Amino acid sequence: MFKLSVLDIKTATTIFQELVSVVILPGDEGELSILDFHQPVISCLKDGLIKIDNNPPMVIKNGIASMQDNELVVLVEKK
Repeated sequence: MFKLSVLDIKTATTIFQELVSVVILPGDEGELSILDFHQPVISCLKDGLIKIDNNPPMVIKNGIASMQDNELVVLVEKK
């Protein structure tokens, strides 16, 4: 499991924060799956859905994601 933090890019407020096992992001080049101990990565996100384990999908307009040291931080603009 790894730590996921999703923040609203406009207000810098936390939208979602907990330990998760898989996150699927709408990357510019296609869907990006993040699992435990994923390599460090930074990716721009496009209009789409963030899928987090068994939680309902989160609709976003765009954003940026950074995975490092088994922690994923996602800054998003919500629709």
